Amino acid sequence: MSNRVQLTIDNAVATVRMSRPEKRNALDADMFDGLIDTGDRIIADNSIRAVVLHGEGKAFCAGLDFASFMGSPDLMKKLLARGEDSPANMAQRAAWVWQEVKVPVIAAVHGFAFGGGLQIALGADLRYVTADAQFSVMEIKWGLIPDMSITQTLLGLVPLDVAKELTFTGRIVSGLEAVELGLATKVSEDPLADALDTAQLIAAKSPHAIRAGKALFRDAPGLPRAGALKLETALQVALLGSPNQTEAVQANMMKRAPSFKDPE
Repeated sequence: MSNRVQLTIDNAVATVRMSRPEKRNALDADMFDGLIDTGDRIIADNSIRAVVLHGEGKAFCAGLDFASFMGSPDLMKKLLARGEDSPANMAQRAAWVWQEVKVPVIAAVHGFAFGGGLQIALGADLRYVTADAQFSVMEIKWGLIPDMSITQTLLGLVPLDVAKELTFTGRIVSGLEAVELGLATKVSEDPLADALDTAQLIAAKSPHAIRAGKALFRDAPGLPRAGALKLETALQVALLGSPNQTEAVQANMMKRAPSFKDPE
């Protein structure tokens, strides 16, 4: 795994740290590799119940490191290549893999979240941000469009006209405005500490129900109404009477802490 991304696991919570602080965690080939490899590692580990994603140093992620790709057509081809097990290409998957992760992912954002960095944050389920964090769909500055799964994330958070305005202008949005627009979940003085606290709360709940809840809200918006309602039923039926659901009921009835088993 690339040393650009560090993974620690404590009490069923995985902490993922982008670690290129001298470049504001800008995205080079190793960072793309590290994010994807770490996401895949989390997917394969059924003991993980929640994830916190953050950046080391002064920023979450300043976006693509253009200098590292200039003059290297092979690297650009690598970014645009699709894998066998995902609909996303490599660049897209660095952001989309956090939706492929079966448990909730919380992004703790400070400093810059520009371009690809914003799209990585949008791939998380929740975003805790400082008031002075800076967000931008910045690709227009370079004569490009955002292409790291933003059509599958941003449009579920803000109205279409807001998405267009942010994309057409590339303007920088503060953490406070990000919450007002729907780009972020809440403002925090210490997003990482608050994200870890929320992750621990999630990790204490039934992992099967948490995974079903994530699947429901990830997949239902893309389905016709009948399909979305059918999905609700299918996910609920699978939970009813299951060992962890029974344990949740018994723990509540007996006023004790539940003891849940990890998915197999």
